[in-house]
Amino acid sequence: MKDLSKGPIGGHIVSMAAPIMIGMLVQTLYYMVDLYFVGRLGHVALAGVSAAGNVMLIVMALTQMMSVGAVTLIARAVGGKHQQQANHLFNQSMLMGLAGMVLTLLAGFTLPRWYMQAVGADAATQEAGLAYLYWYTPGLALQFILVALAAGLRGVGIVKPTMLVQLLTVLINIVLAPVLIAGWGSGVALGVAGAGLASSLAIVVGVLVTIWYFSRAEHYIGIEWRALRPDWPAIRSMLNIGFPAGAEFACMFLFMAIIYKAVSHFGAPAMAGFGVGARIMQAIFMPGMAIAFAIPAIAAQNIGAGQVDRVRETIFKALQIEAAMMFLLMLLCKFAPETLINVFIQETEARTVALDYLRLISWNFVASGLVFAASGLFQSFGNTWPSLLSTTTRIVTFAVPVLYLSQRPDFAIADIWYLSVVTVSLQAVLSLTLLRREWRLTRIRMQANGLTA
Repeated sequence: MKDLSKGPIGGHIVSMAAPIMIGMLVQTLYYMVDLYFVGRLGHVALAGVSAAGNVMLIVMALTQMMSVGAVTLIARAVGGKHQQQANHLFNQSMLMGLAGMVLTLLAGFTLPRWYMQAVGADAATQEAGLAYLYWYTPGLALQFILVALAAGLRGVGIVKPTMLVQLLTVLINIVLAPVLIAGWGSGVALGVAGAGLASSLAIVVGVLVTIWYFSRAEHYIGIEWRALRPDWPAIRSMLNIGFPAGAEFACMFLFMAIIYKAVSHFGAPAMAGFGVGARIMQAIFMPGMAIAFAIPAIAAQNIGAGQVDRVRETIFKALQIEAAMMFLLMLLCKFAPETLINVFIQETEARTVALDYLRLISWNFVASGLVFAASGLFQSFGNTWPSLLSTTTRIVTFAVPVLYLSQRPDFAIADIWYLSVVTVSLQAVLSLTLLRREWRLTRIRMQANGLTA
């Protein structure tokens, strides 16, 4: 356990965000390795895997519903020095993870065809996406267990073991991908199915190693099989915080699905280009998201400890660090997008789409970073509904115009990127307005409950 209610706030943000960022970058390498080898199979396979990979956002939505509330409440229990309560909450989150794993297995083998028919540009693209999803479903299901374990560690202020496990799984995936996708050494090339299988096998190893770590090294919280019985009030408390955060990722899935549907008007090469550009952008966003993921534990522990001034400092430091980081990443996409794209795409048309996407969409990086930081702070306050309101507003302001424009004969793919920049800027303004209001209410609640020091 690490006490975050003492010491420099900026140092805590950086020290927690750095391993989280490395872990998330490592996680993103899953998809980059897949894209690299799948890209060698042609733009149809690349378009199929890119569209299918969007399903990961649904899994992220559901795992966020579970983990966000767990991190916040465990961190508050730790800040208040209530070890038994922290351990009980951790085991309740593990129970939710087991339920999510079972539901994902059921959905993963029954619903993918419907989804691919909705977003695929043609039959070949749809079949490629289906092959990938069927073999990746076990890995997606195990993400619930992996995220529950990581949430417990993050709640007690520990992030390095999760980073190391993610690094291990990526190394396994890097070894398996060329063997299973291209048939290196085995002579049996599974194509896009091999990409899904490689990721699933790597995640199996990650879960086993993380469980081993808990049994040997983590003593503040731990898995207790007898405690895996539902405590509905505790589960409701976690879901009350986590549901809006998870719904945000569901909105992101809807947002991406709308884009894929609009881009499909321009054919499989355009879908492939956007898919690669979007994956690269997600990788670029990792530092900003890592900061957002570090914030809840820091602010929540200080809320639990009654440190009003430290919570206020966390807010300002988080916004400043986030904006500076995203500005630097924007410059990278403005001046060196070719170095990011050329590794994955050979076809000229797809490459042009990806380059234009990164150059234009980078204008919204700073605004996106502020949205990320605000979302993390809402989690620490125990109220993530303002964050969901912000995201829902963006969906409405983006989806309606895009669906309208896509029916016009003069519709251009760049219209999508320009509209995205405008709507993210509006979302950032709304998020910061709601953040100011929520901090004022949180401060009042702390004073009323005698939690201020």
